[in-house]
Order: sequence, then structure tokens, then C-alpha cells
Amino acid sequence: MLNNPYKIGNQAQMPSFGGTPYPAYPVPTAVTNKMVPMQPSGSMLPPAGAGLQTGVNVPGLPMEESYIENILRLNLGKMATLYMTYENNSEWNAKIFKGRLEAAGRDHIIISDPATGMRFLLLMVNLDYITFDEELNYSYPYAQRR
Repeated sequence: MLNNPYKIGNQAQMPSFGGTPYPAYPVPTAVTNKMVPMQPSGSMLPPAGAGLQTGVNVPGLPMEESYIENILRLNLGKMATLYMTYENNSEWNAKIFKGRLEAAGRDHIIISDPATGMRFLLLMVNLDYITFDEELNYSYPYAQRR
């Protein structure tokens, strides 16, 4: 018998976080010990053998969306002014950072001050908005929406 915390009897259950189930992975059943793919109820899966291609609109799957970090990555090297808010801070509630955009991730932005060479790792959770003194790049390398 297998020790699987997500399986009760012969019924496979998927753990979820925030209401979104984790991806389906094959799980051996206790009866046959063969791999049986788990599928969340009500999900739409492409037919077997239908390969997914980058930049292609597959029915039932969401299109790529623009996110702040993607827009920032398209504009690396540009000077930016970042307006940040820090709640419950006794020294300063809001702070402005100016610098050259070096990197952007899902939860952070890295800028550098060209005059001092100082680098700042800023959290997206504190970001209010960003201004640029020049035109922004906003074209994506994948297929555009129609």
C-alpha cells in the first residue's frame, strides 16, 4: 500500500492553494499499482497528442497577459522614478527612488543610482507607480491578441 496523503481509498484528491488545484500528476492506485492520471473535475485539458506551441492561442487556455515585471523587463536600462509606500513606518511612509532599471522579477525590482553606483532591491508589494522620462517599449515577442 502506498503512503499518499492526497489519496483516500481509490479516490484521488488534489491539494489546493487559494482555491486553485495543483497540476495533475500521475498517481499509482493501491489496487492495481498502475499509474492513473489525476484530473481536477471540470478542467479542460487538450486532447492527447496535441502539442502546445509558444505564442499560439489554444482554446480553453488563457492568453499571455501583461504584467508589471514583463513591461519592466522590456525597458531595462532606462531611467525610472519609483514611488513606494511603506505602511506603519515611523520614519517615512512614502519614499521615491530614482535609478537605472537593471532587473525585474515577479516580486522585486532592482535599480542602480548612476551617480553613486548604489543598487536598490525594491519589493513590488510597496510599489505605487513608476514614471519614465522617455518612451516605453510595450511590444511582446509572442503572438498579439486579435
